[in-house]
This record gives sequence, structure tokens and C-alpha cells, in this order.
Amino acid sequence: MSKSLDLVRLSNKDLLCTSALPLADIEQIYATATLLKNGRTEHTAILQHKRLAMIFEKDSLRTRFTFDIGMQDLGGSAVFMDHRDARIGSRESVKDIAKNLERWVHGIVVRTYKHKALEELAQQARIPVINGLSDFVHPCQGLTDFFTLTEKWGTVRGKTLCYVGDGNNTCHSLIHTAAKLGANIRICSPEGYEPNSRVVSGAMRVALESGSEIQILNNPDQASEGADAIYTDVWASMGQEDEIEERNGIFAAYQVDADMMRRANKNALFMHCLPAHRGWEVTQEVLDGPQSIVYDIAENRLHVQKAILALLMH
Repeated sequence: MSKSLDLVRLSNKDLLCTSALPLADIEQIYATATLLKNGRTEHTAILQHKRLAMIFEKDSLRTRFTFDIGMQDLGGSAVFMDHRDARIGSRESVKDIAKNLERWVHGIVVRTYKHKALEELAQQARIPVINGLSDFVHPCQGLTDFFTLTEKWGTVRGKTLCYVGDGNNTCHSLIHTAAKLGANIRICSPEGYEPNSRVVSGAMRVALESGSEIQILNNPDQASEGADAIYTDVWASMGQEDEIEERNGIFAAYQVDADMMRRANKNALFMHCLPAHRGWEVTQEVLDGPQSIVYDIAENRLHVQKAILALLMH
């Protein structure tokens, strides 16, 4: 039987970026996610009569289903607005969207292009705003990735995650979260595709206290050597469709294959936030192989996001 939940609100009203989360908040999210995962049929009234607005300017499978199902699991409900209607700041000002929604619902999840729109919405709304993905960061993904590694290893402190690919929003959230948790992270990208320098410099300041080691590299052989986990993502994110052909050529040497996994530690895990393109950023052999934990991560999106909802909206 699962333990009873002791829900303490997070330090901030909103969850926009893991860089703004104190370590204690991340630990609280993880502890709550574990209890909710182990007691999924028990904790079903935490958000009874609570409603969540989901505003998505981008396509989604995992984020949409896990937030919607998560609200149902916790006794609440969700209302979805897709990209045909969700033009934040276009049809209506961000302020007006915020002021309307705060009268109807108890929280907002936003999946958008411009991170500034999220920040403005959070500033204007009196209710919690959760980042379901922006072009800058993907905090729910980064938190889930390290929650899953914590399940596998017991702790991520001192372990080394190697991220191979584009220095995108997921990459930024991995850097932020690794620095908070004391995990080592190596980012390996082609020249010109490295992560945002402000993200890296900010995380390095955090790493001075946590003991995390952050490296930015361009050589995938060097980066993957002895790593405890290898992570990759699509080479062209949503909104970069016109760059796919060019990026496929530039990133070809950064494909995660069996040789790269052999350079990592013997029991190294393979990670991907999905959707994945077999034969491009990762071979089918690796993605569907025994070292892959991609579906464990996808499952845990539900539990981590339920914890976030519960801690922000109870």
C-alpha cells in the first residue's frame, strides 16, 4: 500500500524552467511522483473539482496525453485548445488570455514557440502556469529524464550523461537539471549547434555548489567514452522543417549506433525523449535494443507531471 501524501507547495507559483527550481523542489517532485506511481489507484481525489487549461501551439502525443490523463487520475479535468485556435498573443493579448482563464480554471499548461509568451502569461495569471515545451526549454522532459535515471541507479550524483545532437530545448533542460542534481553532463554537438551559452554559463555556476561537471564537446567519440547513459533527440525540431535536409548531412556523424554504445560504459542506458526517427539520430538496433529506456521515460512523464500538477494546484 502506498504511503499517504504530504503535499507542500513548490517555491514558485509556476514551473517554467528547471533553472528556477531549488533542489528541494526537485526532490519533492520526485518523492511525490514515486508515491503517485506506486499508488495510482489510491490518490484519485487530490485535484477533485480542479480544472486544467491546455493551450498547445505545437503537435504533441506524450505531453497532451500525460497531462490530460494525469488530471483524470487525480480527480480533475482538462480542457484542450490546439494550434488552430491557440495563437497566443495574436487573436487575443496574452494578458486577456490570462485574465479570462484564471476565472475558469485552476492551472494552465502551455506548449508554445516563444518562451517570452509563457513568461508573460505566468506574470499576468494568478493561477499556476506550467511549461509543456517552448523553443527555449522543456522542463517536464528534463525532470522526467533524471527521475527515470534515479529509479534505475538510485542516485544520479556523480553519474555521467552524454547528450549527442542539437543544443535544443530538451538539451537546455537536461543541463539545468543535471547541474541541480550533481550529475555530470557532456553535450556533444556539431560546431554552430551547441546549446545556448547563457544556459551553459548559468548551469556552471550552479555546478560549483552541486559538484556537477558540464562539458561542451564536438567529438562524439570523446563525449561518449565511458558515459553511463547516452541521450539523443531529433536533429530538426518543430519549426525547423525547412532545415531537415541540411541538418541530416551535418549531424550524420552524430548518430547513436552500436559502436557509440560500446564506447560508453558496459551497462550504459540509451535515452530519447521521442518522437524518434530510426536510421537518423539513432539506429533501430539501439532504439529497440535492451539498453533503451525510452518507454520507461515516456511512462514516467505521466507520474512526474502528476506530481507537478498536485504540488502546484492542490
